[in-house]
Amino acid sequence: MPAEPLSEKESAEPGVAAVNRALTILQAFEDSIDGMTLTDLMKATGLYHSTILRLCESLEHYRYLKRLPDGRYMLGATPFYLGMIYQAQFRLQDYVLPVLRELTRSTHETSALYVREGDQRVCLHRVELPRRVRMNVPEGDRVELQRGAAGKVLLAFSDEPGKVYDEIRAARHAVSLAERDSESAAIACPVFAGQGRLAGAISLGIPLYRFDKAKYAECLPLVAAASRQLTSDLGGDAAFYAEPLATVFKNLKPPRHA
Repeated sequence: MPAEPLSEKESAEPGVAAVNRALTILQAFEDSIDGMTLTDLMKATGLYHSTILRLCESLEHYRYLKRLPDGRYMLGATPFYLGMIYQAQFRLQDYVLPVLRELTRSTHETSALYVREGDQRVCLHRVELPRRVRMNVPEGDRVELQRGAAGKVLLAFSDEPGKVYDEIRAARHAVSLAERDSESAAIACPVFAGQGRLAGAISLGIPLYRFDKAKYAECLPLVAAASRQLTSDLGGDAAFYAEPLATVFKNLKPPRHA
């Protein structure tokens, strides 16, 4: 039987087509509770019946899938076992620090990951370059959520009501001027984990005297790229960052002392 021709999307994907198709089948079970028939898998993946059947036989052999007496497929024991290994080996810093280091390297500014704890945000990880003017954001630092770009992102993407948070959700990022302290500005974007769960916010801190329209335009796509990478690494949907972020610099209000 001739092999199923590759679609345009599959031709653009890296790696081995057969492996990619097998993984596509496994991903189709993400929203399945009662298992999936071959027809269900055809609708979910767009693959031929014969292709799915062959791949399911291989996946069943290695216990990635289990076939029930009525013909439905369920996830097998191997994904659960691999998940246990993943949990045992997982260290957030292994994913976060390379992303922050690259963001700091490309911007020459201080980058940090903030997470929410109650009504505060906590600086979980931070990377900065040695320079004369530095941002004082120690790891473990706690700030109320309403102050600063990262806190507002954490509120906005935790469904906080209000016009300001609606605007942040629409822009997919936040900017702050002289909120956490009188000499700093920041750009922050959300980071998501699996099932759309908000994992934190990546923030880029910039001394206020260096922050202008050009700096904003330069750094915003880099912060978004870092957030997209970490979202992808943590199992989130990086499609959130599929389109460039709209700039909101014209809507920013300068600090009163500026």
